[in-house]
Amino acid sequence: MRTVTTWKFALSSKMLGYIWQYLFSSFLRFWFKWFLRHVTGKCELQRICSGYKQGAPRTSRAEYSLESSKSTVLRAAVSVEEDQVEECAMAIMKEKKVISQKDPEFKMSLQVCLWQISGYKRLYASVEDLRKQSFDCENNSHENMLLRNYQAVGRYRFQGDDPKTDFRGMGMLGLTNLIFFSEKYTEMARQVLSHSVHPKLGYSYAIVGINLTEMAYSLLRSGALKPHFYNTVSQSPKLEHFHQLYCYFAYEFDKFWIEEKPESIMEFNRYREKFHEKMKALLQEPDVSLCLTVDSKL
Repeated sequence: MRTVTTWKFALSSKMLGYIWQYLFSSFLRFWFKWFLRHVTGKCELQRICSGYKQGAPRTSRAEYSLESSKSTVLRAAVSVEEDQVEECAMAIMKEKKVISQKDPEFKMSLQVCLWQISGYKRLYASVEDLRKQSFDCENNSHENMLLRNYQAVGRYRFQGDDPKTDFRGMGMLGLTNLIFFSEKYTEMARQVLSHSVHPKLGYSYAIVGINLTEMAYSLLRSGALKPHFYNTVSQSPKLEHFHQLYCYFAYEFDKFWIEEKPESIMEFNRYREKFHEKMKALLQEPDVSLCLTVDSKL
């Protein structure tokens, strides 16, 4: 009987939570914003831009405000083209009756938010396009990319004779990440490669790299990477910024793997998930910045 009562109480609490959320989003939020506008003389976006420093807390709140707005001008702003951000900011100011002389910093703060918000969407589209491009060993440019990688860090093995099998799923995104790491952080990449051939703790450098590309891609797709990019890129994040994040994952996973000392490569999936959870936890921090620091000893 006690179990049934507890279950009913939990269900009731959950339903009350849904009801409160619905009422706040559809009714109370409007009046709460109206009240604050009249008390402070500022619209919600102004209060966000003035109340938070540049970074994820400010941009995330601005994004929610724009997406929740009843105004089509504000809702469309989250997908504005990069070269139309200033024009969009001015349209928002006109819509919300913001006088620039009274709040001279608002326009630039809003523009930064718009660059970051819309830029994240464009970054995902660019990453997705690259992921959908299949590796083709008959394509000279693809083969040359593999050669560039070998020249930078040395030859490493794939699971089969045709790398296309390993790149399947991540396509050219996986190879582009490997090349970026090997050419941008050559000594670090060589250090990681040397660990991958360890007699006990070794792993497939290429396969692990492609797995880490998939991890970064899934976090990007889910929106979990927004805090990182909002904190580290002051305008629109580009493909290079995604590749930089991959480099962080590649180097940090290698350290994580060595420190954990798994019994064999057969435990890879378990440790991959453990590392994934660690990264997701870091991304919950409001000031998160997953940037690779070059070791001066290398």
